[in-house]
Amino acid sequence: MITSELPVLLDSCGEPGPGEAVVLSELDHSGGGRTKKKRGKPGRLLAPSKKARKQKCPVGVLMGRKASGAVEQNGEGNPVTLFEVVKQGKSAMQSVVDDWIESYKLDRDLALLDLINFFIQCSGCKGAVRIEMFRNMQNAEIIHKMTEEFDEDSGDYPLTISGPVWKKFRYNFCEFIAVLVRQCQYSIIYDEYMMDTVISLLTGLSDSQVRAFRHTSTLAAMKLMTAVVSVALNLSIHQDNAQRQYEVERNKIIGKRANEKLELLLQKRKELQENQDEIENMMNSIFKGIFVHRYRDAIAEIRAICIEEIGVWMKMYSDAFLNDSYLKYVGWTLHDRQGEVRLKCLRALQSLYTNQELFPKLELFTNRFKDRIVSMTLDKEFDVAVEAIRLVTLILHDSKDALSNEDCENVYHLVYSAHRPMAVAAGEFLHSKLFSRHDPQVEEALAKRRGRCSPNGSLIRMLVLFFLESELHEHAAYLVDSLWECSQELLKDWECMTELLLEEPTQGEEILSDRQESALIEVIVCTIRQAAEAHPPVGRGAGKRVLTAKERKTQIDDKNKLTEHFIMALPMLLSKYQAESEKVANLLQIPQFFDLEVYSAGRMEKHLDGLLKQIRFVVEKHTEADVLEACSKTYSILCSEEFTIMNRVGIARSQLIDEMTDRFSHAVEDLLQEGDDADDDDIYNVLSNLKRLTAFHNAHDLTRWDLFRNCYRLLRAGIEQGSMPEQIAVQALQCSHYSILWQLVKITEGSPSKDDLAALRRVIKSFLFVCQQCLSNVNTLVKEQAFMLLCDLLMVYSHQLTAGSREALHPLVFNPDATLQNELLSFVLDHVFIEQDDENQSMEGDEEDEANKIEALHKRRNLLAAFSKLIIYDIVDMPAAADIFKHYMKYCNDYGDIIKETLSKTRQMDKILCAKTLILSLQQLFNELVPEQGPCLDHTSSPVTGIKELARRFALTFGLDQIKTREAVATLHNHSYLEKFLSEQMAQRREDVWLPLISYRNSLLTGGDDDRLSITSGGSSKTGSLRSKKGRPLVHKKRTEEESVESLWVMRGDQLPLTQLTSTVLPPPQFTSTVLPATKLTSTVLREKPQHALDHVPGHVPDHTPEQESEHSPEPDYVHGTQMQMSWLGQHKPEELNRKEHTAVNYMKSRSGAVRHTVRGMMEDDAEPIFEDVMMSSHGQLEDMNEEFEDTIVIDLPPSRNRRERVELRPDFFESAGMIEDESGFTMPMF
Repeated sequence: MITSELPVLLDSCGEPGPGEAVVLSELDHSGGGRTKKKRGKPGRLLAPSKKARKQKCPVGVLMGRKASGAVEQNGEGNPVTLFEVVKQGKSAMQSVVDDWIESYKLDRDLALLDLINFFIQCSGCKGAVRIEMFRNMQNAEIIHKMTEEFDEDSGDYPLTISGPVWKKFRYNFCEFIAVLVRQCQYSIIYDEYMMDTVISLLTGLSDSQVRAFRHTSTLAAMKLMTAVVSVALNLSIHQDNAQRQYEVERNKIIGKRANEKLELLLQKRKELQENQDEIENMMNSIFKGIFVHRYRDAIAEIRAICIEEIGVWMKMYSDAFLNDSYLKYVGWTLHDRQGEVRLKCLRALQSLYTNQELFPKLELFTNRFKDRIVSMTLDKEFDVAVEAIRLVTLILHDSKDALSNEDCENVYHLVYSAHRPMAVAAGEFLHSKLFSRHDPQVEEALAKRRGRCSPNGSLIRMLVLFFLESELHEHAAYLVDSLWECSQELLKDWECMTELLLEEPTQGEEILSDRQESALIEVIVCTIRQAAEAHPPVGRGAGKRVLTAKERKTQIDDKNKLTEHFIMALPMLLSKYQAESEKVANLLQIPQFFDLEVYSAGRMEKHLDGLLKQIRFVVEKHTEADVLEACSKTYSILCSEEFTIMNRVGIARSQLIDEMTDRFSHAVEDLLQEGDDADDDDIYNVLSNLKRLTAFHNAHDLTRWDLFRNCYRLLRAGIEQGSMPEQIAVQALQCSHYSILWQLVKITEGSPSKDDLAALRRVIKSFLFVCQQCLSNVNTLVKEQAFMLLCDLLMVYSHQLTAGSREALHPLVFNPDATLQNELLSFVLDHVFIEQDDENQSMEGDEEDEANKIEALHKRRNLLAAFSKLIIYDIVDMPAAADIFKHYMKYCNDYGDIIKETLSKTRQMDKILCAKTLILSLQQLFNELVPEQGPCLDHTSSPVTGIKELARRFALTFGLDQIKTREAVATLHNHSYLEKFLSEQMAQRREDVWLPLISYRNSLLTGGDDDRLSITSGGSSKTGSLRSKKGRPLVHKKRTEEESVESLWVMRGDQLPLTQLTSTVLPPPQFTSTVLPATKLTSTVLREKPQHALDHVPGHVPDHTPEQESEHSPEPDYVHGTQMQMSWLGQHKPEELNRKEHTAVNYMKSRSGAVRHTVRGMMEDDAEPIFEDVMMSSHGQLEDMNEEFEDTIVIDLPPSRNRRERVELRPDFFESAGMIEDESGFTMPMF
């Protein structure tokens, strides 16, 4: 039994106790004559023995040691310390330990000093313990001395450094400790010197504030404890053997009893008991001195080490450690906040529950912590959840009654998890609970009596019931994948499954219901797909992986097996269920997984004919889209050119198409002749045949049947008469679309003539016109279908059609005109950006369930994505995106990802034009707001706040790299946005707060590539006057930390477009944390604006000469009365501009002192803006932002008296913790 007393190493004076004898060396130890010695507590290192050792130390262990005990390297660079030897790992650990033992026998003080320095150096400490320190200093003093010699510049130490070398070192470090104890287990560890010194040292280090000491010593102590536990286990075995031998010898009759042997056995038993007591004291010292404190350490790695090792102890020496006194530490740590520690707990418990013999000892623990373990199956860390499920499975194996039905149900639903390891673990639990055979022989005998070939019938029924009760009917593939690794025998029993579907139930069996049959067919299809493809379904795993040779062979065998079975069974299944669309649609997916060579190799053409016959019946009976698509896809697969059955299938397909085309042509003629008098039969004949032909035209080239002509006639008649049923119009549009695409395929595969291209162009043009007309149809389905086809065809027949050496196809390129672009945009605004209530009213007030709402949202997202692609690929002009961008805030949850991606792509196309588009979207929102609120806007109203927030998020999309975005921002301001808002009355005002705005405006009006202006807060200038770039010194002084922080504040102003001033006379603005472009104080590079960027903007007329453009940039007329009229053009008279500039510059010269005071106050008093990357990620490098200031002319301001204090309080908003959303929004009125 492990005692609670700690080992006593020395008395308070540091001298051996009065009853302590000198410890013998390894060579002098014998089995007898050992005396019990007093132990002290581990407060300091043991003093070395006073008897000096005269022997020479072994080479390779202590070579290079000075007399003081310090370690030095030899001239050849060979390892001369234990640390170097263990780190390099070139020598076997046993030989290294043997050398150390030899040195310990010669001089145990120097050998222990070597071992002490080994632990110190393994902690990353550069210092070394000298012999004087070892003899004269307390343990705590030595550790404090070593702490002072740590490298404070780096927080890394050997156990945390990454790389193969240090990973190997960790392994060698642990192995060295284990081998050391194993080699010393017979004598040295009982000398009450070596082990006491090591334990005392590790106990002191584990209590250090230095993480490296604490981590390294805890790992060493736990591995030392593991090795000592192994020794204790061996001693226990030897004790049992000795006791048994003693009892056998003592029970002999007196004549045959050997008294000398009895005395030897008695002496051996006594010695083993003494050793056991010593070992128990060591284990008790390590456990209570180190483990109890470190299992709750602040560092997760240290806690994980403790829990991992206690699991080893309980498994290795269960008689001593597998009890509630030790299990409670593992149970408590199940609630650890770090997943790594929780993972170690679960793995430690798994090693215990694997042994069913230990379960009785775990019963109390199971009852106490079962709920926690079950709840961990939903852990946020997937690795932890997987191990928790496996542990619950082991508990289920050990005791069927340990888990309640509620506990099991918590694990059942995890088979549908998207995380495959978790789902597979849950599948193993489900298999153990429901699908494992309890008595296979009895079940096989029962199946034979019922006439079944397989005993899995009841298990398959249970699988179907579980699938139905889970109410996740669309996830059969996930369920099959979860059970695939543990229940393959059950899932591949296709013979038993088809028996349940085709044969009548025998006596004692229940007939399958219709829902059960549908579920079983779906499970069959999923198992076939899993076997044939040999990879998880979509949504699980990171894609297809390369199969091993064994997996590939299994896949081929499974594919051959399922092909041979279903070639004969599938026609019978189709014949039985040909009237049920859902079942037929699933069954028709099976042929795509066949090995079609089996038809020819096995001479099974008759089964192929039977399959084609059944497919023909299905086509003639059904008009559902999923059934017809399945039939079309099956024909396409069977017609593959690499198989010999192609001709036979092709003939059957052609006959079917001929019949459907003839019926369709006659039905169209009848419908057009009847006109408004057509009855339901005429409409049904056209619609049913058109659906079949459209489904087949999707996968087959039917251009030789010229389906486009009749479809076009139907569409024209519908447009002219306005009475065509919407389903016919939708199907005719889709069929015509397929026909045009197949014609393009034929042209691209050959060498088309001009006549062929002209004919196809006429077809495309006529169809585009029809689709454009359908956009104004009264039926929503027709309009949506026409819109999607228009977007798709404009994408296919865009300017990209001629890419890749296909210039000959240039006659087929279509560019949408302004009218078509406007109609497409209007459709998006009317059918995508709508309220849910409006949509419900448009659907005649029918209550939609959640599934219908999701489906409707999905449809609207597809419409928006189709139009966004036209913008991204430069088919529709970019300014059209302004109507989409302005809805970002209102519809962020529904379309936020699509709008962000569109904005990102447009910025990559043209940053300047994209910036103008963002401004245009804000203009439109303002134009919509002015008629509602009038010229006096309520700045606190929700619409105005929404515009502010949208402007802020738009500003953030420019990113953090000011060098890359300065051209776009400068272009916005240079295009007279500032000038339009800055009236003459404002320019003549004398308030100081307007001066930065006037200065910045003048820099834009007079500047170019050679004129740059910046106002920054610095202390290098006392005058604060404006300087020209030519007069700027070439070398700038290094900025202080305060100046760089304020410079970052200034630079953030480049990210907000100016939408916050009006043409009315405004009061002096209150500068807040929202940096306005009017007060933007960074330099802005002005480049000559490319004229072609304006050509994309509707309404642009280049009415000025290049000379005028160089002097006066085009200006938008933002405000006209109370309405804002958008225009990218507009000019002021040169005289007026020159007068404003002259007035502003003179005013600046006269009020330079006021400028410094005003700007300094603004920089100090305003709160820092909080940045959030809302629209998309900006990965600009922060160090590049400061380069902008090196290229600017500065107006230096004297530093504030309290600037240092404010700088210290400012947070670093570019840290990840600062990238949060500003809930307060803008605090200054925007308009």
